[in-house]
Amino acid sequence: MPGRGLVRVPSGDRGLLGCHAHVPPPDSRDRRRPHRGRWSPPVAVHPVSTSPDGTGAADIGNILVAELLPRNVGRPHHRRARPGRAPDPPNPSEHLDSALVPATTPASTGEPAVRVDGLTKRYRRVEAVRGLDLVAPRGRITALLGPNGAGKTTTVECCEGLRRPDTGTVRVLGLDPVRDAPALRPRVGVMLQDGGLPSTVPALEALRHVSRMYARPRDVSELAERLGLGSFARTPVRRLSGGQRQRLALATAVVGRPTVVFLDEPSAGLDPQARLAVWQLVRDLRADGVSVVVTTHQMAEAEALADHVVVVDHGQAIASGTVDSLVGGDGSMHVSVQPLAPHRAEPADAELARHLTDALGRSGHEHSVTTSSLAGTLEVHGPPGPELVHAVTGWARDQELLITSLTTGRRTLEDVFLDLTGRSLR
Repeated sequence: MPGRGLVRVPSGDRGLLGCHAHVPPPDSRDRRRPHRGRWSPPVAVHPVSTSPDGTGAADIGNILVAELLPRNVGRPHHRRARPGRAPDPPNPSEHLDSALVPATTPASTGEPAVRVDGLTKRYRRVEAVRGLDLVAPRGRITALLGPNGAGKTTTVECCEGLRRPDTGTVRVLGLDPVRDAPALRPRVGVMLQDGGLPSTVPALEALRHVSRMYARPRDVSELAERLGLGSFARTPVRRLSGGQRQRLALATAVVGRPTVVFLDEPSAGLDPQARLAVWQLVRDLRADGVSVVVTTHQMAEAEALADHVVVVDHGQAIASGTVDSLVGGDGSMHVSVQPLAPHRAEPADAELARHLTDALGRSGHEHSVTTSSLAGTLEVHGPPGPELVHAVTGWARDQELLITSLTTGRRTLEDVFLDLTGRSLR
């Protein structure tokens, strides 16, 4: 048909955000089109991100995938009965409601909102995920941390149904995100870094457009006010700044009142005021019982929001737990020392750790000490108290080094992350 394009997605890669769909041209994506006497909303367009090595998976990288939700979700529609014709069988998707949770969902069985067991995914010669296990507790905020190329995005895309796992199992609300995608679409919100919204549509109208796909959406005006969308409500999506796009993408992810929401770098590119507003919205989602999975590179964001943290590296989950359990519930102290003269390189780190541990032992404190050096700064982690500082300054005296800067503080999640994944660039 002239003016319409058909985007075909391989059957093995249809997920919560996509299947075969006609995508209308940009100037008619928000046009009210008659459909048997009633208006049917157009589809929302989302891009599928490429694989870590840039090759894509199953040739679906950089294409537009239409998010086809059941039309008039929650509003049953029946054909007029014809003489001599048997009635149509009931369609379960006609009765789906994003605010309703069936009896077999995690809310009643105690199952986690997201469970991943033994997930593996390979892109040609690159094994992006290698036997990864992950649990996101229901009603909690789970932060997924890891260096670039660690496998975070691939794992989340498998949870969203955009990628089919090579091996392993993925369950979202107890359902398979690929096989049970129609049942999950109204109940899962997804925030992609690229947004995926029609570029010529004004920002607020794009949000209203997405809200019409759900049976019981959030109030668009209230959501727009909370995230400060009013200042660019009439600006086309293509002209929005990076931070404005992030806020709009977050709004479209939560407008349908999802039970589970996946947020990819929700505060990337935001100014401090907008970041605080986003954080408060995420906390309010948790207060409403929504399960949130966040991928982020900002350790301060994970510390401020996360109830549960999973650190991923080289395609595997290498650590998980609460922030306190990872940084050390005993209140481990962090000492940063900057000597006037550069201290010795790598071999001195192990030597210094032994020296400080022995010094603490002589003072009656049986604790181990870890050290690392980066850019002329010595980092020491050990038990809280003045004894550790005294041991560090004693070592500097023995080495005839003048300390120009010494700071102490509680060990942070960033310290743990660097200890687990290394400090060298990749």
